[in-house]
Amino acid sequence: MAAKPQKSSGEMNKRKRIPNQKTEGTDSISKKPKFTPNSNKPKFSSSDVHSKFTKKPFKSPSKDYHKPSVNKDGVDDSKKIGRLRAKELTEERKKKRKKHYSLEQDLSLLWEKMRRRNIAKEDRSKLVSEAITKMKGKISEIASSHVSSRVLQTCVKHCTQEERNAVFVELRPHFISLSSNTYAVHLVTKMLDHASKEQLGEFISSLHGHVATLLRQMVGSLVIEHVYNLGNATQKQALLVELYSPELQLFQDLVIAKDDRLEDVISKLQLSKSSVSRHMSSVLQPIMEKGILDHSIVHRALFEYLTIADKTSAADVIQQLAGPSLIRMIHTKDGSRLAMFCIKHGSAKERKKIIKGMKGHVDKIARDKFGNLVLVSIFSVVDDTKLVSKIIIRELEGNLKELLLDQGGRRPIMQLLHPNCARYFFSDDLTSLSLTIPSLKNKEESDVNGEAVEEDKNEEDDDSGPNTQLNEGGKKDSFKRRQELLLNSGLAEKLVDACCEMAESLLRSKFGKEVIYEVATGGADGILHPTLDEKLGELYEAIATIVAQPKLDEAKEEHILEHFHSSRTIKKLVLDCPAFASTLWEKALKGNCATWVKGHSSKVISAFLETSNTAINELAKAELQPFVKRGELKLSVAE
Repeated sequence: MAAKPQKSSGEMNKRKRIPNQKTEGTDSISKKPKFTPNSNKPKFSSSDVHSKFTKKPFKSPSKDYHKPSVNKDGVDDSKKIGRLRAKELTEERKKKRKKHYSLEQDLSLLWEKMRRRNIAKEDRSKLVSEAITKMKGKISEIASSHVSSRVLQTCVKHCTQEERNAVFVELRPHFISLSSNTYAVHLVTKMLDHASKEQLGEFISSLHGHVATLLRQMVGSLVIEHVYNLGNATQKQALLVELYSPELQLFQDLVIAKDDRLEDVISKLQLSKSSVSRHMSSVLQPIMEKGILDHSIVHRALFEYLTIADKTSAADVIQQLAGPSLIRMIHTKDGSRLAMFCIKHGSAKERKKIIKGMKGHVDKIARDKFGNLVLVSIFSVVDDTKLVSKIIIRELEGNLKELLLDQGGRRPIMQLLHPNCARYFFSDDLTSLSLTIPSLKNKEESDVNGEAVEEDKNEEDDDSGPNTQLNEGGKKDSFKRRQELLLNSGLAEKLVDACCEMAESLLRSKFGKEVIYEVATGGADGILHPTLDEKLGELYEAIATIVAQPKLDEAKEEHILEHFHSSRTIKKLVLDCPAFASTLWEKALKGNCATWVKGHSSKVISAFLETSNTAINELAKAELQPFVKRGELKLSVAE
């Protein structure tokens, strides 16, 4: 094949010519000058060339032109006028958009005056009356406004009873709609705070048929919770029964006794248990899904629902509640019972989620009136003592001294030292700790009988399996669980050290005296013996050192033996702890009994003769018998 002829370099450099296009040689201006070094000709830039051909002659300004005036502050007057005009336009638009815009502006000016703290009572009353007069007939329309609702709240707080009644009458037909409004809800709660008994009853009657609907709303639920806390037992029950059955929403004539439980309501009104369970599930399920779990009425409804729910439904509720959200419920009586249900009947995985959700909140939970019972339940049920020690015990140790003096804070510690003791827990608290869900109560009896107690490694691996197993209580021996939580975790040693350090304040405290008594006696079943016998000896000597201090006539505080709480605690220790009694006699009382045979201190002295321990009795008998014969020392029990 013949090769193609090669094009010459000149032909290759030729570009295709476009018709009617000027060649480069025709444009003399755009042609680049050749580079000539050492050229003496002047060089022109592109800007010089441009100005040479395009520059226009200068024109002086016209006579009509005026320079913008500037005020003293250096601000252009025309800009200020523009801003003022823009404000006026905005005000005009608001007036067209808002029906009562002018009224709200007047009310806001009055509100700025009436809400001051340093205003006279008479002046505030005049301003409040003026504001209510201006709002008369329009209160329901402006109550949903961000500004007007605040003005109305202040007026309701400071107005007279007659004016408050007038506002209530005007708002009465609109309570339901106002309860769902973000701003008006605060006015409704303020009205309820200042309402009379008759007005509160009227408001509860107006809620009939709307309780379940409002509870499913984040805003409306605030009103239901507020009125539930203000109402008496009968009114609370009237709100609750609407969540039980649709029949109770339709017929107001059905009278329910104020103390009736859900099971009693079902039997009294001959309602279908399955129908009630289905209806309550449809009401409570959206509430739990939306996370509206802070309200006591919801806690009560959930508690009653679990008493009639079947096994599957109860397990579903426990699975939904188990987790960090449970912490928001344990501040009420029924909420703490729900938490105990979840701990008692939940699986190991669910218990782990609950305990991990408490991280960072243990101190606050321990001090709470009802929350401390949840910690008590965990100490009594959960077998995973490593997890409990890691999260709960460690946080309790961080604030141990303050907790020992707190009425609620000491309870988890007392449960480990002396479980379920009636001296430290009310009967209602012990009832709460023993409650169970009926449908889940005996579901695992056959499984528990044939299983050995597993070590903590089983709980560590529970996250991998499905959440199918529910446990009623722990399988580990209670004494072994207490040993692991008290001794193995190191809590007991720190507890004894804290008692040694603050022995005097604990003995004088109404609640701390019980802690130091249990620690000094070694706890129930002697759980602290013999591991901490040496530490307990140091505690006995610390108490004896305090008792040995001389009695001063002009002392700011009465002596430890003459104090009401401490004298009785030391007497109990003498009667129940021979090792302490021996140390106290040798270190503090021997040879000094004449000073203490009268007053509260005589109870401690007489305890040495009243004790059943013969060795202690013989130790002090020789010195104390002369006081008994002279009648200076009286015994409550015959020798």
